[in-house]
Amino acid sequence: MKYRGWILFFMIVIGFILGNLIGQLSGWEFLSYGGVFGLTSPVELNLGFLILTFGLTFNINIAGILGIIIAFVVFKFIKV
Repeated sequence: MKYRGWILFFMIVIGFILGNLIGQLSGWEFLSYGGVFGLTSPVELNLGFLILTFGLTFNINIAGILGIIIAFVVFKFIKV
């Protein structure tokens, strides 16, 4: 019972990844419809002796959203 939130989080991430993969590999055009959100060019922090580069983008499509919904439904039916 203690790990229920973590299990839900990982199921959502796995559903999102599998949904995006299916959306890009399938022949159905409507599943791959979506957008890219985030930093298009990375942000650099130069400290003189250390350079840190930050960047994050999300590729969200219809199949990824369906994967998240399916992950929620599956989570409701498993006993954790």
